[in-house]
Amino acid sequence: MDQGLANKRVLVTGGTKGIGRAVTLAFARAGAATIVGYRADEDAAKRLAAELDEAGGRYTLVRSDVTSAEGAATLAKAVAGEFGQLDVLVNNVGVDGPTPFGELGFGEWQRVLDHNVTTTYLVTHAVRELLANGASVVNVGSSVALRGRAAGVHYGASKAALIGLTRSLCKELGERQVRVNVVAPGLTETEPGAGLPPQAVERIVGMTALGRICQPEDVAGAVLFLAGDTSRYVSGAVLNVDGGV
Repeated sequence: MDQGLANKRVLVTGGTKGIGRAVTLAFARAGAATIVGYRADEDAAKRLAAELDEAGGRYTLVRSDVTSAEGAATLAKAVAGEFGQLDVLVNNVGVDGPTPFGELGFGEWQRVLDHNVTTTYLVTHAVRELLANGASVVNVGSSVALRGRAAGVHYGASKAALIGLTRSLCKELGERQVRVNVVAPGLTETEPGAGLPPQAVERIVGMTALGRICQPEDVAGAVLFLAGDTSRYVSGAVLNVDGGV
């Protein structure tokens, strides 16, 4: 079924690698025009640009550190100049750093919360007046928020906070028919083995009903669903993409 994404105006943060890259390419192939935010990796940006050229999508790459209000304002300025308004916002910036609670210092706590929650606040706040009536905001969270994880108190807390942000914000933006949802992936193979030892990957796959690890394209499909017309009455939802853990 057509999701009605052709010619939609899209902003994806953290859009040059991993899940963000897959999401950006999926929107391009659906005919959307995309502004892609990235922090620093110029090589990844160049590789993505080559793929977008091949896909034939209209795009603009914007280097911006959205852990700061100034960085978020840079993206908002790019949206205003390029599009005027925004139909889809995908908040995809996020970091991890497994650390036992007894060793978790405030600096690492703050780093993870800043990237995983504060960036979503900053970017969404910066573009709030640019969101067109009927726009969709999709926040990329994690299924860990619903399960917890040892050595992941800061990560789990940040992703749980993202759910609270989403469920509250959807009630404020709903009068303009703006929808706000969360996609919550399980462990995703953004690099071979997801950077984990083979035995760890085997254990995780063994916990998964579908018997395989999540791929970035699996997450991209869920993002496009929540951005598209067929989910027009879905708001404040958490869509798990974890293969049935």
